[in-house]
Amino acid sequence: MDLPQANVKITGQEHWTKKGDIKLFLWEKFAGTPAGKKGTVLFVHGSSMASQPTFDLQVPGRPHSSAMDYFAGLGYDTWCVDMEGYGRSDKHRDISYDIANGADDLAAASEYIMQTRGVSRFLVYGISSGALRAALFAQRHPGRVQRLALDAFVWTGKGSPTLEERTKKLAQWRSMRRRPMDRAFVHSIFNRDHPGCAEEKVVEAFADAILALDDSVPTGTYIDMCSKLPVVDPEKITVPTLIMRGEFDGIAGFDDLQAFFKRLPNADKQFSVMAGISHASFQQINYMMVYHILSSFFTQPEPIYRG
Repeated sequence: MDLPQANVKITGQEHWTKKGDIKLFLWEKFAGTPAGKKGTVLFVHGSSMASQPTFDLQVPGRPHSSAMDYFAGLGYDTWCVDMEGYGRSDKHRDISYDIANGADDLAAASEYIMQTRGVSRFLVYGISSGALRAALFAQRHPGRVQRLALDAFVWTGKGSPTLEERTKKLAQWRSMRRRPMDRAFVHSIFNRDHPGCAEEKVVEAFADAILALDDSVPTGTYIDMCSKLPVVDPEKITVPTLIMRGEFDGIAGFDDLQAFFKRLPNADKQFSVMAGISHASFQQINYMMVYHILSSFFTQPEPIYRG
């Protein structure tokens, strides 16, 4: 397993761009300078938290806790973006901020990064509803995606006990633009599928980081995942794709993912089951295994075809 270079300074830099008149916050981390990197990683967050708590979580005594620091140390230029309605990005519009809106955010963010850093394609990782946003972005803009990793992904929703329970509150989600966010909910993310997959100190640090930015989050992705699936067409996702499924994840139904995987047209594709993982894989005890799977996919040589 590759490990980041030791004693290399990781620099964090904030950026801002616009989607129309909507301000979007981007966060970049790199080792040394952002020039000459072996790839540009774009991380896409899920329904209940902004980007930095998910991808740049600092936990004392937990080596490589920040996924952005880890991949920056491997030589990548790493980026994340707060979707509209989350974190530091604008939240003023009276909409529910659905998955399609998130794909629009990724189009605006990627265009800004392309202009700022002179890159043309991205290594894209999305988790949970972030995986849906990332997949729809790849479907719309395949030329911007070098490789696509979908973690805790859902296609039709079949076989998902979490979505089955969530759908019981669909009327409630539809009645509000935002839902309250508190520490108890963050705890539920780690307790609903298979308790014990994450350290308590990590869960608490995660909750601290989430709640420092948001006391409520949009309902749009919940509504989409409970009533509008599928929102992406696997046959239109033409880029190399990795499906990452936690062993205990209640969102990602195994048969549903297999059916999606079979329909992906690009033969450069992988399906990885991550042992000991439930949801929120970067915050799990086995997070280094997740990094290894993702790093291996990002560095896989492109296939050669002859004749």
